[in-house]
Amino acid sequence: MSEPVRDRGIRSLPTAPVRHGRLGRSRAWKTLLAVVAASTAVVLVSTVSVAAITVAQINANIDVVELEVLEGEEERIIPTVGEWEGGFNVLIVGVDNAEGQADRDDRGGATLNDVNILVHVAEDQKSAVAVSFPRDLVVPIPSCPDPDGDGASFAMSAQPLNVAYSYGGLNCVVLTIEALTGLDVPYAGTISFNGVAQMATAVGGVDVCIDAPIRDRYTGLNLTSAGTHTLSGGQALAFLRTRYGVGDGSDLGRISSQQVYMSSLVRKVQNEGVLTDFTKLYGLAQVATSSMKLTRSLASLDTMVSMAQALRNIPTENIVFVQFPGRTGGTGVYAGKVQPIQSAADALFARIRADERFRLEAGNTGIGSTTNPNAPSGEPTPTPTPTETVPPKNGKIEPEVEPTLEPVEPEKPADVLSGVQGQSAADYTCSVSN
Repeated sequence: MSEPVRDRGIRSLPTAPVRHGRLGRSRAWKTLLAVVAASTAVVLVSTVSVAAITVAQINANIDVVELEVLEGEEERIIPTVGEWEGGFNVLIVGVDNAEGQADRDDRGGATLNDVNILVHVAEDQKSAVAVSFPRDLVVPIPSCPDPDGDGASFAMSAQPLNVAYSYGGLNCVVLTIEALTGLDVPYAGTISFNGVAQMATAVGGVDVCIDAPIRDRYTGLNLTSAGTHTLSGGQALAFLRTRYGVGDGSDLGRISSQQVYMSSLVRKVQNEGVLTDFTKLYGLAQVATSSMKLTRSLASLDTMVSMAQALRNIPTENIVFVQFPGRTGGTGVYAGKVQPIQSAADALFARIRADERFRLEAGNTGIGSTTNPNAPSGEPTPTPTPTETVPPKNGKIEPEVEPTLEPVEPEKPADVLSGVQGQSAADYTCSVSN
């Protein structure tokens, strides 16, 4: 394995047309809509209203990151979603760079990409998949351009995913995910732990169910009773960060517990008036200006509006949260880490690349969550509207004529994808206490 390069940290660079790493600052009015990606990319559905209400009211600045390739490689072409109809991929990266926010078992002072969620919207915009990658997933990390513009890091094998940021910033995380999945990822953004806490407060709290009390002294989470709790601010952050309080204490358990939160968040945004609440929308915009770093491709009003429009009408049952297939308990380079289950991962990303909708096996939510026994029943099928009586003409009742309708073939149910854990946004689940 090649020797890793030193951590070079992060600093602002002057604006330039071709540069990896952080570029100059961009007016927040161009990036307000990116707040949706702050907590989970699925909240993109609220971006249209954020822009409409706050476009002229926020004057703060936000960092912008440029995606670039190594010298000699083909130039990365960044499409603008507003210019075409179809799908897109967005990578959301949660970083631990806020003081005192690093996990208990982190080492050193490097900034780590501890949360990595890739959102894929299908070409027909009828479904979306959000893939969570374990922070300790052992993967190859490709050669990444130095954020300071001084050469590049060596390509490395068998590294935990969450060190990618320390070798080349957001761009290195993108390049690593692209190599791992075979997907192009032209849009990406980072948010700090504190930004996630602010996001939860801005939407008015997120309802989460737990099957028993959860107490985690490392994150400060203390939920004293089973049932549903509305979480915001630091309490929401502690819930999303808790590892030792849920499942088996592993990162895999934490991911499935986080999906309880994310599914509830999607339902709230779609069903509970977030899109029409001025106070909440303004709060989301403020979070965007203070806690996000975005690729220049994402820092565009029309891009984010188009993304929101694409996601707005996707049914919750067609928004699926999955975790990258992996297992713990391995040996050698996998000792204490997450070993990929390659066959299941290949099947998952073959479906995603082909835009094939899929369902997950019932109850296969992962070790950190379980089906909510008190989940509301599904909505009943609406009763058809009775045929209206034809009004009389010249005092004479015309005979009713049944309209001729072309038969509509029902949509084929999505196939079940076995070996992959997760849930849809329509599934009501509870986090499992450790």
